[in-house]
Amino acid sequence: MATKDIKIRTEEIREAIRLHDYKYYVESKPAISDQEYDKLMSELKNLEDKNPGLITPDSPTQRVGEQPVAGFPKVKHRLAMLSMDNTYSADELREFDKRVKKNLHGEKIGYTVELKIDGASVSLVYKKGFLENGATRGDGKTGDDVIRSLKTIRAIPLSVQKIDKFPELVEIRGEVYMDHKSFNQINKQKEKEGDELFANPRNAAAGSLKLLDPKIVAQRRLQIFIYGIGYSEGDTPQSQWDAIDFLKAHGFRTNPHIKRCDSIEEVISYCDSWQKKKEALDYDIDGMVIKVDSIRQQKKLGQTTKAPRWMIAYKFPAERATTRLKDIIIQVGRTGTLTPVAVLDPVQLSGSTVSRATLHNLDDIERKDIKIGDLVVIEKAGEIIPQVIAPVLDKRTGREEKFKMPDKCPACGSKTIQYPGEVAIRCDDISCPAQQKEKLRHFASREAMDIEGLGEAMVEQLVDKGIVSDYADIYNIKFDDVCKLERMAEKSAQNLIDGIERSKSQSLPRVIYALGIRHVGVHAADVLAGEFHSIDNLSKQTIDSLTEINEIGPIMAESIAEFFQRPHTKRILEKLETAGVVMEEKASKKRGKFSGKTFVLTGGLESFSRIEAQDIIKALGGSVSSSISKRTDFVITGKDPGSKYNKAKKLGIKIVSEQDFKNMI
Repeated sequence: MATKDIKIRTEEIREAIRLHDYKYYVESKPAISDQEYDKLMSELKNLEDKNPGLITPDSPTQRVGEQPVAGFPKVKHRLAMLSMDNTYSADELREFDKRVKKNLHGEKIGYTVELKIDGASVSLVYKKGFLENGATRGDGKTGDDVIRSLKTIRAIPLSVQKIDKFPELVEIRGEVYMDHKSFNQINKQKEKEGDELFANPRNAAAGSLKLLDPKIVAQRRLQIFIYGIGYSEGDTPQSQWDAIDFLKAHGFRTNPHIKRCDSIEEVISYCDSWQKKKEALDYDIDGMVIKVDSIRQQKKLGQTTKAPRWMIAYKFPAERATTRLKDIIIQVGRTGTLTPVAVLDPVQLSGSTVSRATLHNLDDIERKDIKIGDLVVIEKAGEIIPQVIAPVLDKRTGREEKFKMPDKCPACGSKTIQYPGEVAIRCDDISCPAQQKEKLRHFASREAMDIEGLGEAMVEQLVDKGIVSDYADIYNIKFDDVCKLERMAEKSAQNLIDGIERSKSQSLPRVIYALGIRHVGVHAADVLAGEFHSIDNLSKQTIDSLTEINEIGPIMAESIAEFFQRPHTKRILEKLETAGVVMEEKASKKRGKFSGKTFVLTGGLESFSRIEAQDIIKALGGSVSSSISKRTDFVITGKDPGSKYNKAKKLGIKIVSEQDFKNMI
């Protein structure tokens, strides 16, 4: 085939594939079979492999990269992706309407009402009609660059239709989600492999976007609805209603369930109609989004520091159901807390079958007067966690039984205790198998050591079969040990062993958080790492020295000191160190221009996020503290610095501006 003919044929196939992608993923009207589609894709890839000069950035073959990425760079949004104010009743919607009318001084107002897709918001940047970048919402100002993951979503066009009528540079916004079928398939596979299950489709979608390997993302079959236009250099429609039509005409997948309303009562009626029929959708929504339709009026209304004044979310009230409370059982958490759980007659609630619900603690049960055998009202808090609201008192028969908390731990038989001033009843036996399971799950969690494959089913087997007795024992697990476990193929076993090995080099804040010290969360772990730089140094601190740190209160300080005084903790730390887990801040060992220097940041920075500035300091060998002491070398001040600025001046510590800091680096 002549070069000219090859070029023509290559472009013909690309156009055909783009058309079929649009029909399948946007219109949901496939025109050819999967086999015919795969044949076209195979021919295109073959032509491009032999003629690499013909490959274009928007070619369908470029959707999935060959190699995983090392991490996600930060992307600053040209126009902030603000969050929305929430409302939960028709009266609150009417109040919103009053505020809009007051600020628009008698102008005629129209609204658009759209489904609030329960997913992850993203921004897509198109330059000259070609997809240039894509990012998560992040904190609204800065997000993560996830373009490689977004390219796997075939409903996102790599280049737009009708390019001559499209802005030179435009930011398109949408919601990435996972439908119920894909969600169920992924969780079935995770269960089969012994991995921890996703809690809901929203978490699955957001988590999938942050996977480093786009090939795995592609297997998750994420979808997207485009809902609006952000920043633009060029003409765009002057109403939200027209913007949706504009986006649809240029090949973007928009949600068909949008309505333009002339009054707030019409808005309320449309919202109510979807509350009744949302279960018929194959994806989750948690409410409706109401926007002033006119872009001119939107600009006139403006925004607060957190949310636009022209838009509001109407959240559906939590659904309730009535069922029989058959029993109350006890779950033992990683800190030994005994939590009562209601065992229910299975009932349908918000699209899923509920057979258990939280009861929080004994005080909660007594306050609500809940008894075993009661007919009870349950609801899903935030559409996720089922909880018992109240008993139906007029349905009592007299045969209901009052619940009593056990005086012995149901998992190990140890006597339970209740510390003065605490509601919780605890098991204090550190060898309790139920606690060990929860501690191991916490240790392996994403925020801690991030050991993929060490999910709930795997933890159950490892503890029950005596392979591990505490979380430090995971570093002694052998490949053959894992292969012998139920439903564990060789590949999955090797992935787990590799994940455990990788976790040895996690950062010090993660290690501190993973230890499971009571009251120490992710932020406190970061503070402690920045202050003490090693587990050894942290373990030697007293309550008094810990409370000198601004963000460590007396309760947390007492918990930390007590944790490190335990003989069991000392044995754990020895085992972790022997296994090769990094127990000190790696950056403190690194030689650089900031080696041995301690920085404190105060005020808002414009050129960096707080985390970015911290990472730069650590990369240059320095350390970052959350509080000022005589050991502080520099205080970096941004906009509106707090009390740390005055303290630094009082102590004579060198104060540097953001520009000074940029010069230093």
